[in-house]
Amino acid sequence: MHKPTKEELLAAAGKTVPSVIAPNLRVLFCGINPGLYTAAVGHHFARPGNRFWPALHASGFTDRLLSPFEERELLAQGYGITNVVERATATAAELDAAEYVEGGRKLAAKVRRYRPAFLAVLGVGAYRTAFARPKAALGLQPETIGDTSVWVLPNPSGLNAHYQPKDLARMFRELRLAVEATA
Repeated sequence: MHKPTKEELLAAAGKTVPSVIAPNLRVLFCGINPGLYTAAVGHHFARPGNRFWPALHASGFTDRLLSPFEERELLAQGYGITNVVERATATAAELDAAEYVEGGRKLAAKVRRYRPAFLAVLGVGAYRTAFARPKAALGLQPETIGDTSVWVLPNPSGLNAHYQPKDLARMFRELRLAVEATA
């Protein structure tokens, strides 16, 4: 695994990371936007310290801890990954409300096209802004996108200290159980 240099990280600003997506997934996980490290290596949730992959495993979505470089293995299990905003930034704080709203519009179109059973947005603030739901809370949302149920989870970034790994695993597990109950 290549660790990006400072120059490579700076050059990653504004780049995108292709979605890991297919029709009729069980869950389409949706990050806020790629970080510079993720964009530099070209794989979702790649920065060391990001807790997405450990939470996915600890919650039972995967039978082993996957590396970001194995992200395409999720497709065979019925899972995918995309982002609300496609452009990479050092932090999500660099995004403005208009980018979230435009990203939400594009995400809704993507969901209508690919028709996952669940869309799991990883960040309540991003969901609130992108979908004009200022009072949204974590968990299952009352709104759907077409036939797709929407679930909001905490952002798994290591910068989000509000949720410890065991909390993330529990919340991801709640989603997994809901997905299995509807299968």
